[in-house]
Order: sequence, then C-alpha cells, then structure tokens
Amino acid sequence: MQYLASLLPTMLEGTVITVELFALTLVMSLPLGVIMAIARISRFKPLNLLMQFYVWLFRGTPLLLQLLFIYYGLGIVGIRLERFTAAVLAFVLNYSAYLAEIYRSGIQSIDRGQYEAADVLGLTYFQTMSKIILPQMFKRVLPPISNEVINLVKDTALIYAIGESELLRVAKTAAVRDFSFTPFIVAALFYLVMNGGIQQFFKWLEAKYDYYR
Repeated sequence: MQYLASLLPTMLEGTVITVELFALTLVMSLPLGVIMAIARISRFKPLNLLMQFYVWLFRGTPLLLQLLFIYYGLGIVGIRLERFTAAVLAFVLNYSAYLAEIYRSGIQSIDRGQYEAADVLGLTYFQTMSKIILPQMFKRVLPPISNEVINLVKDTALIYAIGESELLRVAKTAAVRDFSFTPFIVAALFYLVMNGGIQQFFKWLEAKYDYYR
C-alpha cells in the first residue's frame, strides 16, 4: 500500500496530461467533424474533392506517423511546436477525419423526403440541417462516436513517442525504475475507470435521444 501511495502523485500528473489531450481533442474535433461532413456532401465539387482527399489522407495513415510528422517533420522546415501542441493538432486532424465520415453516413441515412418537406415549409438549408437533420443524425451515430471516444482515450498513449509524460509513459518510467509491474496495473485501472465513465455517459446520452426513434 505504501508503494501504491508513492506512485499516485506521478500517475495522477500523467493522467492530467492524458485527460487534457482527450478533452481538447474532443472539444475541437466533434464540431469540426460536423463542418467537414457537410463540406464532404457539398455539391460544390472542389470542396467535396478536397474533403475526400483530407479524409483519405488522415484515415489512410497511422495516427502515430501523423504525430511524428507534425512534431519532427514540421520542425525540419522551421515550424517548431511544443510537444503537447503538436499532439493536440495531430489528434484533432485525425479524429476530425474519422468523425466526418461517421457524421456523413448519418446525414445521408436521413430520408430525402425530410429535406423536401423542409423546403416546402420554406426553411433555409441551415435551418433544415440544424433543426431537422442534425438532431436525428446525432441519435443515429452515437454508437460509432462512443467507440471513437473510447479509442481516443487509449490513443492518447501514443504521445509517449514524442516524449510527453502522459499516463503510460509515467507508468513505464516507474516500472523500469522500480523493476515492478505494479505501475502498469495502476495505469490499466486508470484507463478502465475513464472508459467506464465514458460508456455510462453515452448510455445516458442514447437514452436521452431515444425520443427520435
């Protein structure tokens, strides 16, 4: 117990970095994904093609490679970012691409008759999307979004590759220093608690949106 107590301060410091990266990525990528999804289905061909390329690029390459490119690659051409800033940028760009595709599929699953009905009522495109299409879309895409959010918690461990002291890096440092597997067990418990909270939140959210059935 004394050893566990000595681990907690540093483990909590690493958890703060993990939670900060998670929260910032989520806050920025969720709305950005919606904008990208709408651009992705736009009838303006250049914008549509640009978004197709963006999604293809960021879904087709590993997040770790994107992280290394943004931190080390941009540094080669004189653009130097702090480790945490580079991590946030890489995660937001990556997760926005995945979320954009989830949102796009959700939007396109809505019956076209609803667009026509909104047009008959004199609603603008913005009003149609914000008041009719997007609320239904969010209900339909909650399960895949919850999977992406859970993956995000686990993917935060990748910033270990650029030397940021998140939860897993702190655990590995303690494990090597003390020649003990206990820090990894503690880290696993931290991840399980975080993901357990996320799962419960999405269950509540799905129940809240249940009236859209």
